[in-house]
Amino acid sequence: MTDLDDVSDCQMLLKALREKPEFAVFAGIPAGVGGIAGFTATSVGVTLGQAACKTAILAEFYLRWGLETAALLRAGVPEALASLAAARAASQAIAADFDVIPAVLPAWLGKMVADMPPADDVFTTIRPGVTPAECRVLRSAWANLGTAETLMETGGDIRLQRDPRSALNGYGCSHRPRPWAITFASSTASSSSERGYAAADAARLAATATLLTGRARAAIGARLDEVRAGIAQVYGLGAGTNVILAASGTDTELLALALTHLAAPGAPVRNILIAPAETGRGVPMAASGVHFAINTARGEDVTQEASIAGFRPDTVVKNILLRHPEGGLRPAADVEAQIAAEIAAGLASGCSVLLHGLDLSKTGLLAPSPAFLRRLRAVYGEKFDIVIDACQARLSPASLRAYLALDAVVLVTGSKFFTGPPFAGAAIVPPGIAARLQAGRLPDGLDAYFGRDEFPADCPAAAHLPPTGNYGLALRWHAALAELRAFFAVPPARRERILAAFNAAVERKIAENPALSLLARPAIHRTETDEPWERLRTILTFTLRSPLEPARCLTPAEARAVYLWLNADLSRFIPAAPEIAARICHIGQPVTLPQPSGEGVQGVLRVSAGARLVSGEPSHQGLPEAVRIERELADVATVFDKIGLILANFGRLWAANPVPVYRPAVRSKEKQAVLF
Repeated sequence: MTDLDDVSDCQMLLKALREKPEFAVFAGIPAGVGGIAGFTATSVGVTLGQAACKTAILAEFYLRWGLETAALLRAGVPEALASLAAARAASQAIAADFDVIPAVLPAWLGKMVADMPPADDVFTTIRPGVTPAECRVLRSAWANLGTAETLMETGGDIRLQRDPRSALNGYGCSHRPRPWAITFASSTASSSSERGYAAADAARLAATATLLTGRARAAIGARLDEVRAGIAQVYGLGAGTNVILAASGTDTELLALALTHLAAPGAPVRNILIAPAETGRGVPMAASGVHFAINTARGEDVTQEASIAGFRPDTVVKNILLRHPEGGLRPAADVEAQIAAEIAAGLASGCSVLLHGLDLSKTGLLAPSPAFLRRLRAVYGEKFDIVIDACQARLSPASLRAYLALDAVVLVTGSKFFTGPPFAGAAIVPPGIAARLQAGRLPDGLDAYFGRDEFPADCPAAAHLPPTGNYGLALRWHAALAELRAFFAVPPARRERILAAFNAAVERKIAENPALSLLARPAIHRTETDEPWERLRTILTFTLRSPLEPARCLTPAEARAVYLWLNADLSRFIPAAPEIAARICHIGQPVTLPQPSGEGVQGVLRVSAGARLVSGEPSHQGLPEAVRIERELADVATVFDKIGLILANFGRLWAANPVPVYRPAVRSKEKQAVLF
């Protein structure tokens, strides 16, 4: 079927292509086969000639080009601009699947994929009649034209960069849907879902129509405004509460520190950080007001751990540990006493005090309790600031609003529990703290991380930031918002039932393998009005005994290897069990904890429930809930079966060191032959 001469074969191929998640946004645009050569696109639909369907690769390229053109024509974009902008997106979409662009595709395709816009003669070759003025519009918008997945890879730091060998980013996931992968990685990051990708793509098309009028800031600013409004609607935020968007949860930490600076610019800051080893890797640095990576969300190269302009260099970070040196949990009373002592000492020394609450940590810990925070407010009033790291977002809207009622800034992401693509952070700022943004000036160094349009419109303290918005962030949040809405549309009792079934399935599989042990975690209790689902364990952390030295657990490097190998096709390394070995399984990154013996450290792994486990994908519509959940729980079993295979073949795999892949080898072969 690589050479398609029959109209019915072409129609079958187009139908198969239309079922790919990347084509979901074009569902309302009809497409068919007619004539012999070329293709035509109007605002009504797309018609491909048989020559455009000569191979599966050509058919995918021309179908994408035609559908994108038709969508832009429907939005009122002039024909030449619509065709050329669509050609760039179609070129990026097809090129993403190949190391070398196939010769069957147009010779100009490589120039349309490039970061820099091509010369006008390339545009005129593709679309004769395009005017010089239209070419200038294309060049000015070039960086913001393309596929949703390519644009979602922008506006972050080095962790978002796609590895050309694996087509995956630093988190081992993709901004394209990856439906063949088993994904229980929501404690770290997830690949885009079908639903999320479609939402991001719809936002991209709307922005593209405005970009092609030459109004880039309006196009991107409107998408950011939609995100702020969406977050406020989902969480039921009251008047005066600000939503400030940030490229990642770590970026929101910088913002929280800046808000404390605004309250008393002349005072040093004592930043009380809970369980730094169980938050993001860069959080302790951000909490100190220093650069936490080698580049920033706005693409600026910086020196890691160097001070950020405008933050006080005398900021002191006080770490509150939740675990004993041997790994066991400290009593809550001891943790609370240490926090109270740090606050008292900071206030007595004339510091501005910022206390972090953790809801939840990498291993699912909550500290300190909301009840303790209320007691602190009763004692000290507004003399200190509170920021809640709720970046895992495993809490109900009512619980989030209860934190805001304590005048606490709440940090959330759409890219953990809600399984939107990384990065998608936000700081939800209660009215009392938001009032600080009406005067003063945020630290100048924030201009490397934030544009003006990530803040609400009426925000004088941010007026000096660059007059831009983060487009990649806007699209990632649109994907995440689709998941938030779908999750909260599910009745609470059903949420609880599904998450409880997941919890039981994971516990059962861990108990079956003597090499694995589930890590203990205290019960979660925020307020008496908690919804039952948010008290469930949705991050399940487990240790792994070394198959080479059973007296110890895997080291962090060994645990990371298991994490990576799960995300790889191991069928050629473990031929005795090819079906399980080939399955792509993405789980949470390892966390470093002490060895049970107290000597050295171990790496523990995490399997986590995400929101889409509860809401399902659009492609699951029509499946009875029991059947869908049975499939999901079978995937849980597959993850642990593959872990067992890895441990049984650890020495062989350690020597070979397989790497993660976007799709398993069998799918790559299918792609080369007939696409799907």
